[in-house]
Amino acid sequence: MTAPNRNTLWARAIVDELVAAGVDAVVVSPGSRSTPLTVAAARHEDLHLFSQLDERSAAYFALGRARRTGRVTPLICTSGTAAANYHPAVMEADNARVPLLALTADRPPELRDSGANQTADQEKLYGDAVRLYKDLPEPAAADRALRSLRTTVDRAVATAEGVDAGPVHLNVPFAKPLEPTPVEGDVPDDLDPSATNGRDGPYVDVTPGSPEPEETALRELTEALSVDRGLIVAGPADPPGLDPEAVTALSHATGYPVLADPLSGLRFGGHTRVAPVIGAYDAYLSAAVAGDGSAADGWTDPEVVLRLGASPTSKRLRKYLAGTGADQYAVDPAGRWREAEFAATDLVVAEPNRLCARLSRLVSGGGGDPGWREQWETADRVAREHHRGDRKIEGTGEGSAGFHEGDVLRVVAEDVPDPSTLFVSNSMPVRDLDRFAPPSTTNLTVLGNRGVSGIDGIVSSALGAGSATTDDLTLVVGDLALYHDTNGLLAIDRCDVDVTVVLVNNDGGGIFHALPIESFDPPFTSEFKTPHGLAFEPVADLHGLAYARIDARPSSETTDPTDALAEAYGRARDADGSHLIEVRTDAESSHRTRERLAAAVERAVHGE
Repeated sequence: MTAPNRNTLWARAIVDELVAAGVDAVVVSPGSRSTPLTVAAARHEDLHLFSQLDERSAAYFALGRARRTGRVTPLICTSGTAAANYHPAVMEADNARVPLLALTADRPPELRDSGANQTADQEKLYGDAVRLYKDLPEPAAADRALRSLRTTVDRAVATAEGVDAGPVHLNVPFAKPLEPTPVEGDVPDDLDPSATNGRDGPYVDVTPGSPEPEETALRELTEALSVDRGLIVAGPADPPGLDPEAVTALSHATGYPVLADPLSGLRFGGHTRVAPVIGAYDAYLSAAVAGDGSAADGWTDPEVVLRLGASPTSKRLRKYLAGTGADQYAVDPAGRWREAEFAATDLVVAEPNRLCARLSRLVSGGGGDPGWREQWETADRVAREHHRGDRKIEGTGEGSAGFHEGDVLRVVAEDVPDPSTLFVSNSMPVRDLDRFAPPSTTNLTVLGNRGVSGIDGIVSSALGAGSATTDDLTLVVGDLALYHDTNGLLAIDRCDVDVTVVLVNNDGGGIFHALPIESFDPPFTSEFKTPHGLAFEPVADLHGLAYARIDARPSSETTDPTDALAEAYGRARDADGSHLIEVRTDAESSHRTRERLAAAVERAVHGE
């Protein structure tokens, strides 16, 4: 490898080694200090470069792509506040175990703490949120320095994608010249070719490993699962996700129902034809546990629970599991604790898919209690009938409790193309998807940012996920989350990603109606719900999205908002390009309807 100067040589080595380690895409934001890295990335023929103007959106775009693929998409930015704007996505990647690699350009060391322009302290900028931090040395045209650099890059990628996947930060200082300007004598002619050009493949191959229980522990776990009444609870999955085949095999061997969070990768897909996948638990579990933790009349509790993935989205499910008194085995490949009720009795350090596959071959004498499975399947069927309006609401004589925001998630989940990627926002959308979207055979990948559950970067994360697949992409997002990341919509054109955005616009923070603060107004309306009165059709015009609007508020003249939404979504689904479907809702009315439906389902399931 020849180079006009040492900065160019250094940046080429970094980018070449990223590609050798399996990286196929990088997200770059414009800036001067990062010029050597940007030029190297732009000129590499095996690297897809995504250009993002806003570093915060760029970081979430890379995070969304990594969440969809399970592989890192590195970030490149200039020095100063640019690097700080990565921090929210770094926090999400840390808690959600999403591989992320931040390459932050920096001023040379002698300019630190000098008052030099656009110079900030970037050392350990993200604190303990990263799995690995390295302040790279200044570029050097020397064999040992280049070998060290390549080794560091390989280690960084392997660490980001490892068992305890997450963010990695490499701080990369450059002195001028930053452009590929020839500097006489800067790069010797006699450098070791393996240092300058690398090897065939990564300079250092990192062989990953997965933890497994020892044989004695595996036998004990097998025995614990050889009972009639058990549950497999699958929370939001770490990338690249839970394996439906392995979990289904274990469900068949034990006879246990699978309570599948919508972000688990198990709620949707062909395996639901043969596996007892339960999805509406959030609608009926609050009445299943009495105040003292004992089971409600007519409802049987599990003897054992196997927990996979992160903590479930459903608070009702979490509280129910804490109140059952069952032995609970929390499986985590990194040996971390992710069970905030502190009701789990055992922590199993193991890769969940391999563990489920092994257990399915070892469990014997099970098959479960058919009545136990029937209890859950019947409850789920009753909940679905109420949610779809197929069963009359007791006391009203009506077949529906009225349109509510949960209907938006149900309609979208039922009508998405097959295959599809569905990205769902935090606050109420992910909760409504959890409660109201039933299991189906659709090849649907559902993603969300549940690591720290913020509403920032949702649009960018969705578009990043869409950039990694040819599947249709739908984003269901609230008005505040869309407003928070409208910059992210630039990726539709700049990164060539088509999306159908379904906007649930209830004019503020609707989730706060579910909290006790609703009873205290003021300050509820002005400081929590925070109505904004924004119109979103201009957002569609600005970014070239086809626009449709459905007024689903009780005061509107829309005869059937559910049918209107299904029709609008169907048109967007079958058309080319990107679309914005705005559904105007009333947050308080929707919350009251959720309460009526929950009460009706609980009465029907538990006979109360």
